[in-house]
Amino acid sequence: MSIPRIILKKGEERRLLAGHPWVYDNEVGRLIGPGAEGRALTIENLESGAVVDVETDHKTYIGRALANPHSKIVARIFSPSKEGLDRGFFKRRIRSALERRREFYDLQRESARIVFAEADFLPGLVVDRFVGWPYGDLPSTPDPVTFTLLESQLGPPRSWITVQFLSFGMDSRRTEILGALAEVLLSAELGAPEGLIERDEARVRELEGLPQFSGVIAGTYPPGGVVIFENGIPFAIDLTEGQKTGHFLDQRENRKLAARFARGKRVLDLCCHTGGFALHAAVGGAREVRAVDVSASALEAVRRNWALNRLPPTLTTVEGDVFEVLRNYEQRKEKFDLIVLDPPAFAKSHTALEGATRGYKEINLRAIKLLGEQGTLVTCSCSQAMDEGRFKALVASAASDAEKRLALLDFRYQAPDHPILLGYGESLYLKCGFYRLLS
Repeated sequence: MSIPRIILKKGEERRLLAGHPWVYDNEVGRLIGPGAEGRALTIENLESGAVVDVETDHKTYIGRALANPHSKIVARIFSPSKEGLDRGFFKRRIRSALERRREFYDLQRESARIVFAEADFLPGLVVDRFVGWPYGDLPSTPDPVTFTLLESQLGPPRSWITVQFLSFGMDSRRTEILGALAEVLLSAELGAPEGLIERDEARVRELEGLPQFSGVIAGTYPPGGVVIFENGIPFAIDLTEGQKTGHFLDQRENRKLAARFARGKRVLDLCCHTGGFALHAAVGGAREVRAVDVSASALEAVRRNWALNRLPPTLTTVEGDVFEVLRNYEQRKEKFDLIVLDPPAFAKSHTALEGATRGYKEINLRAIKLLGEQGTLVTCSCSQAMDEGRFKALVASAASDAEKRLALLDFRYQAPDHPILLGYGESLYLKCGFYRLLS
């Protein structure tokens, strides 16, 4: 099959040859239509979602891509070779991604992101698989809620899938993708999901010329949400509401480590969402946990998860803006032994980086001032535009301005089911530093 070719401007190929999958519109030198005698085209002539080949100006082949003339990212490379884009292709890609997750997780029992877009060579496609039981089916018991208990009383766990089509090329092939996904899950003996939920509210869809949408598109979803387990801790989550796909799977290893610093400590979890760090700290033996978020529904979820874990009444939830709450605590001279900062992305793009840096520095500065003797700060950034060096530098600057000395205990990234693809810096978005206040 003859398809259009994108010929890059001279010198624009280095980033792409290093593995970056995006071709920007200002990198295109010329377009050649299909056929041996292909005529010159403009970007506007391209069909949204069409397959194109990308070459350098000296005819070096770079890869096959999905085009979108309405986006600044005019082509997203999905393969270094001239392969077709049929159901067989999607099955191979999804199967490979699934097998990589098996190296880290027991997918019969654990939830995981099984496709992470460009990092799994499926640009713009995100698939999360959640394993558990309907919340409404939980038995009434004073005993701790464990995976073993629910399995013995409710039978094997079920699964639900959330999917995001974040590029025009993937959205226009959703039938082939969902069919391939179903076949791969069955062949991997993971079974068919109870329900399939689409969570396509991301702004990137607008940039791709796509409408926003959220809802159940196949099967059923229990009205009370579902219960999953993370590091052995039960969480009641709602996959149809809240941020992203309902639960942030990318922080699981970081939450587990944070729990090691919580025993007997006073803990402040800022931007707590549904309580991932707060719950891990409590199960880790914290004597007091204060969970802060601007969302009332998120705090309600924290309280529900606290009750689900049969934890003692050592939780306080605070609804408020993180900047205002930190200023208030500083005025009251409050002190905490463990502070977790996990704010939403302040910088969605490099153009917002300067303002984001100021915001990150302010909340880190104020948090450092609230640390008690030998206190631990767990500070995160999920802004892909905020690279590791810049993030570490702003934490160091915040500590200097607070006239405090910090020691770096550990520095981590997102969980391995959110793989980091070399050459594609945007795939490394989550930074998580563990710091100790020195006396």
